Amino acid sequence: MTQRSSESDPRPLALSRWLFVVAALVVTMVAVGGITRLTESGLSITEWKPISGAIPPITEAQWQAEFAAYQKIPQYTEINGPAGMTLAQYKYIFFWEWFHRLIGRTIGLAFALPLAWFWIKRQIPTGYHARLVGLLMLGGLQGAVGWWMVKSGLTHDVKVSHFRLATHLLLALTTLSALVWTALDLRGEARGIGKARITGFGLLALAALALQLFLGALVAGLRAGYVSGSGWFNWQAWPLMQGKLFPAGVDWTKGAGHAVVSDPFLVHFIHRWWAWVVVAVLIVLARRLRANHRAASIAIHSAFGTQVLLGIATVMSGIAIWLAVLHQLVGALLVIAVTWGAQALGRPLDQRTH
Repeated sequence: MTQRSSESDPRPLALSRWLFVVAALVVTMVAVGGITRLTESGLSITEWKPISGAIPPITEAQWQAEFAAYQKIPQYTEINGPAGMTLAQYKYIFFWEWFHRLIGRTIGLAFALPLAWFWIKRQIPTGYHARLVGLLMLGGLQGAVGWWMVKSGLTHDVKVSHFRLATHLLLALTTLSALVWTALDLRGEARGIGKARITGFGLLALAALALQLFLGALVAGLRAGYVSGSGWFNWQAWPLMQGKLFPAGVDWTKGAGHAVVSDPFLVHFIHRWWAWVVVAVLIVLARRLRANHRAASIAIHSAFGTQVLLGIATVMSGIAIWLAVLHQLVGALLVIAVTWGAQALGRPLDQRTH
């Protein structure tokens, strides 16, 4: 019988594929999170039960108990209660919040269990252990931030804090970017290339996109998409806002700083025009990649082009839910594309793939 070697046997390509699967789950969760927000479902579950909460109500008594808990919060007493919400309508919004949390639990298991397996089998390449543990901690933090966000809407307001919503979304997209970057680094390890470094321009592109995503999250939390107008293909909603280039409804009474992050008119205005700054930066990024990493260049162009068109269509439609969800989904795909481009830019020229 041969004695099994105690030395490690790194499998970077297997780890890379695993991380891409986890990244796909995160993209799914971002899309479902958009549905949860747009259907006002996020406050339908008033408790956080990490284990038992995975099982939805089954009996009529259990449903009545959940509905009774929901009936105590402002969203019900001030909006849905006076509108005559039925148990059937409550079950609909409950489903989306429960499904959103279920995907979060699934992501946790899909990351933690394979990580433990790769670790025990000594298949993680040197230098990646701390990074993978950090990704696991980011996932745990995301769950905590999600509950912190929900709590902001259970007592004093009919919706969650737009700052906490932005934190929740930005943390998810940061985790997505870190997953993709690490997966690409591991793929590089498998090819003998190794880790990429972050360049100044790559960091600029990611930072410009991060600011746009933050503004988009504020728009979502403030319901600022509705201030442009309503109705399908309303030209008053874009490129203008209610018939004007700069909206007339901005409230400056609490100061410019407050208006920039809390006034729905101004936040929406900044979000729609900062987008063109991001487009300019991403065009430069894609051109720098065109000769040596054409696939990444095409992905960046395709993602930001689609995202711009979806953003315009969303406001012109009066915020049709399916368009708004697609806008959030493609936003996640844009994060992947820009991360790919920034990572490729950080490789030495003679090591780039063609």
